[in-house]
Amino acid sequence: MLGAITGDIVGSVYEFNNIKTTDFPLFSAESTFTDDSLMSIAVAMWLLDSDHSSSELEQCILGIANRYPNPMGGYGSGFTKWLFHPEYLYEYRDSQHLHDYKGGTRHPYNSFSNGAAMRASACGWYSQSIDDALYWGKRSAEITHNHPEGIKGAQAVAAAIYMGRHSATKQEITRFIERQFEYDLHRTCDEIRPYYRYESSCMETVPQAIVAFLDSNDFESAVRLAVSLGGDSDTLACITGGIAEAYYGCIPMPIEEHVMKLLPEEYQKVINRIRALPL
Repeated sequence: MLGAITGDIVGSVYEFNNIKTTDFPLFSAESTFTDDSLMSIAVAMWLLDSDHSSSELEQCILGIANRYPNPMGGYGSGFTKWLFHPEYLYEYRDSQHLHDYKGGTRHPYNSFSNGAAMRASACGWYSQSIDDALYWGKRSAEITHNHPEGIKGAQAVAAAIYMGRHSATKQEITRFIERQFEYDLHRTCDEIRPYYRYESSCMETVPQAIVAFLDSNDFESAVRLAVSLGGDSDTLACITGGIAEAYYGCIPMPIEEHVMKLLPEEYQKVINRIRALPL
């Protein structure tokens, strides 16, 4: 969980100023959490302290979004409508489901953007089985990102984190993710980097983020590799960092201490509760 937020903070200053190398400062004066961290914490709060209904998840998300309406990086355009202007969500409705929603109400908007995947890290920590991880990944996504690819992205992140926490090898994680979600993980960061550009879909974010983890040899190298790909750097590193923390089992203490100092105390407590969950 903290790994995802660390990746988000490290990548925050490179989202709109890509750097195609692993040789860069991890933190600067401008480094801060973005919407990725905020929504990850919202999902964690929902898992820890609610009845797990969709309405409770909506309230957790809205509560944090209203507190931080303009985070660094900003919310995606569709998600912004869902949060603050649901009366305009008709633009995103699947025509065959028009009758399902009343005007002005929040509803899923058939999104497959990477917002579903970046907020799913707590699902992997909360789960007690791989089926749990798939279930909670789906539940965390479908309130907004109900397109099959949006759901797949969240499930893949939750599953990889669950497997990493439970001592799966990188080969086992690769086989499961490729079989379950049909993602191509048989590329390297060096092969992806030269051609990779900004892309907000799960299909062109989640596999690349997982590859950055697979190519790494420790937590820090995983985050550096994710940022070095370019594109949506904070989200890539958020996903990669979440998986890397679960797999490697820790975050270097100087990095952890720096990240925690950037977070409100109440969010630190949420993170610590997630990290304390039993295997």
